[in-house]
Amino acid sequence: MSTPIAPTYRVGLVAWAALVLLQLAWHAWLFPAQHMPMALVLAITVIPLLLPLFALRDVRRALLWVGILSLFYFSHGISEAWSAPGERWLGWIEIVLTVTLIGTLGAGVKRKRPA
Repeated sequence: MSTPIAPTYRVGLVAWAALVLLQLAWHAWLFPAQHMPMALVLAITVIPLLLPLFALRDVRRALLWVGILSLFYFSHGISEAWSAPGERWLGWIEIVLTVTLIGTLGAGVKRKRPA
């Protein structure tokens, strides 16, 4: 019998899937790289987000790994929102998704109550 997934973690899973879809749409369809092979760009941007699928049996652990990885995507979103006017809106979406991921990790932590 499987254990139910907490609503907080469901939000994290949705943000994770949206971040993967955003990377695919951004780098393969909306703004493909001009000076690098598309396969290389997608390997750099999408594969790291797929690696935590190996830990998906434990949703908390998978989201922890995605949260750690999302720091890179947060930095990427900040740099794109700051420097690329045409891609600014995608950078902001990336920032919101990564902050959502990190927020779900913080909200999902069970704290001990003081005695």
